[in-house]
Amino acid sequence: MKVQAGQRNSLTDVSGLLVGHHTALDPDATLGSGAATGTTVVYAPGGATAAVDVRGGGPGTRETDVLDLARTMRQANAIVLTGGSAYGLAAADGVMRWLEERSEGIPMDPTNPSRVVPIVPGAVIYDLPLGAWDIRPTAEFGYQAAAAASLDFARGVVGGGVGARAGSIKGGVGTASVVLGDGLAAGATVSALVVANAAGSVFDPRTGLPWGVGTDGPEYFGLRPPTAEQLARANALPAKSMRLNTTIGVVATDAPLDPIGCQRLAMTAHDGLARAIRPAHGPFDGDAFFALSTGTWQPPAASFELPPAFPPDILMVDLLGTAAALCVERAIVDAILSAVSVGEVPAYSALFPR
Repeated sequence: MKVQAGQRNSLTDVSGLLVGHHTALDPDATLGSGAATGTTVVYAPGGATAAVDVRGGGPGTRETDVLDLARTMRQANAIVLTGGSAYGLAAADGVMRWLEERSEGIPMDPTNPSRVVPIVPGAVIYDLPLGAWDIRPTAEFGYQAAAAASLDFARGVVGGGVGARAGSIKGGVGTASVVLGDGLAAGATVSALVVANAAGSVFDPRTGLPWGVGTDGPEYFGLRPPTAEQLARANALPAKSMRLNTTIGVVATDAPLDPIGCQRLAMTAHDGLARAIRPAHGPFDGDAFFALSTGTWQPPAASFELPPAFPPDILMVDLLGTAAALCVERAIVDAILSAVSVGEVPAYSALFPR
């Protein structure tokens, strides 16, 4: 499969999506003191077809049941990725308020277009130990993140990734996109946005290179093997004192998918997570991926027929899923490389300068 990076190499290369952050980070934040948390919102003006796949043993989520394939609802207006553990789910209230003010949601009264119910699923990471325990996202965080949504957005220690830790080092927000160059999905865009906050390791202790460079190679990311001294220092870092974590994210495509196709996309996103984080999906992880389809790209007419037992778009969905796993893999590496040190938690760039 031939792919090339999208124009921004970000989630918003999928037409119809915007991303915003709200960040609370004190310059002297450290383990146990100061503000070090935030919220990220993926906004889909007009709504997008949505699904979710939750793999971790300790998830913190909101409105995931409504995306079950047996349910009536087929779309979401926004997705919230936030710090604060279960407390942080309050951020979605602010996103709902922001959407309601703009009459964005499911119309409930044909005589009054302002009466809507926005569909805002979300997921949280456990980031409470970094910064003060009682400083966590509120509804205002969600409101401000939604208001900031745009095509261009920051990566690294921002939004939902402020308090993230990836194994022994600093985590954060990362993103990536690809445009497919051949096959049934040629011209379609697939993208991912990830908040990397893993219990598992994100770099190979034998080489110091991120696990997520396995598909593309370290040269793609401008990386080279570290020195023996750098590697020894990184391997000597203490593990997290609390193995309560979670990597969460959104994968998206402009190809027209129904909820079943979106579900397949969310499932394959976890393949990319498992390549870049080892181990993944543990009993103390809440790993969850949402999938969105905006349907702004139209596939060419199929040149052959499948047996009637198969969905007509299954071959295209297979290609999109392969691309989604690659985007997640790249996005996790992007999160690690974009992060900066916070308090006692060092960034990859501080341990292994490029």
